[in-house]
Amino acid sequence: MENQIKWLGHSAFEITTAGKKRVLIDPWITGNPLSPLQVKDLEAPDLILVTHDHHDHYGTDLPALLASGSGMLAAQPEVAARAQKEGVSADNIVSGGSGMNIGGTVEIGEIKITMTQAVHSSEEAGSPCGFIITLEDGTVVYHAGDTGIFSSMGLFSELYEIDVALVPIGSVFVMDPRQAALALKLLRPKFAVPMHYKTFPVLEQNADQFVRLAKEKAPSVEVKVLEPGEILRV
Repeated sequence: MENQIKWLGHSAFEITTAGKKRVLIDPWITGNPLSPLQVKDLEAPDLILVTHDHHDHYGTDLPALLASGSGMLAAQPEVAARAQKEGVSADNIVSGGSGMNIGGTVEIGEIKITMTQAVHSSEEAGSPCGFIITLEDGTVVYHAGDTGIFSSMGLFSELYEIDVALVPIGSVFVMDPRQAALALKLLRPKFAVPMHYKTFPVLEQNADQFVRLAKEKAPSVEVKVLEPGEILRV
């Protein structure tokens, strides 16, 4: 079986691994105008990753998503503490309820999660981050979170052989298409999937400019533009 990466709109993704584990990233489902499904349509996740506590990433669905199973939440300590106040059990949070922080790695079964920096802001808890996810078969997925470009992305490509980079392109609040295209030159993934665009009128409404610039800046990277609900298989 191959790994499947499904875009759920905005920055939300569901990864179904070759080992049949389910990983949700920034699962803003309720209220997401691009979401192709509802919370009730999702199978219980094994792992949820939250990059920061803005409403369009943290959402309101964490307690419901974690209530019915043994899934684990990976987030910064302050975000994890907020989740506990809102009904998530400490038993469902990595590191015994403490969460994790930038530079750290935790292992959930055979999946390794490394938290990276991101250049952005937060609502009330913690600071923004991204995640490098190493799946059971060695496939590496980088979710940049909400961020502008930063030169340390080049270090990620030295530390990890990134197979798929999920990068924001929407501008205004995150990288614009030009920055995102140059980020691919630093990250050197095999595939790139644009995210965090067309959700709101203020954002970039399509990925056309990003695709064009990526061909100029990082021609070795294959850009996969997904529609909400569509799957990339790796």
